[in-house]
Amino acid sequence: MPFTGSCHCGAIAFVVQEDPPTRAMQCNCSICRRKAPLHHFTTPERFTLQTPIDAVATYRFNHHIIAHHFCPVCGVAPFAEGQGPDGPMVEINLRCADGIDLDALQVQLYDGASR
Repeated sequence: MPFTGSCHCGAIAFVVQEDPPTRAMQCNCSICRRKAPLHHFTTPERFTLQTPIDAVATYRFNHHIIAHHFCPVCGVAPFAEGQGPDGPMVEINLRCADGIDLDALQVQLYDGASR
């Protein structure tokens, strides 16, 4: 069953064509410490952005391999795109996903600050 999500104001919306995840990853790198996302990674083929890409703001830093997308209206960052260890990936911020029980997620800690 697909799951959906959006930024706070709804200007950015997406659908992920897979079952809602039960696990998430929490990173401690410089940007994740500040934004506090709960990450879920998927493939570009499973992700559909329902918003025109030109309505999305993007921030890149460090090696510039991840496009951190955020809403220029409310500032919330519901997803990112880039190159993962296994090729192209889309990162979903599960805090922006509809119907996910965040307290029930099994959260894996990732030491991005040391990378």
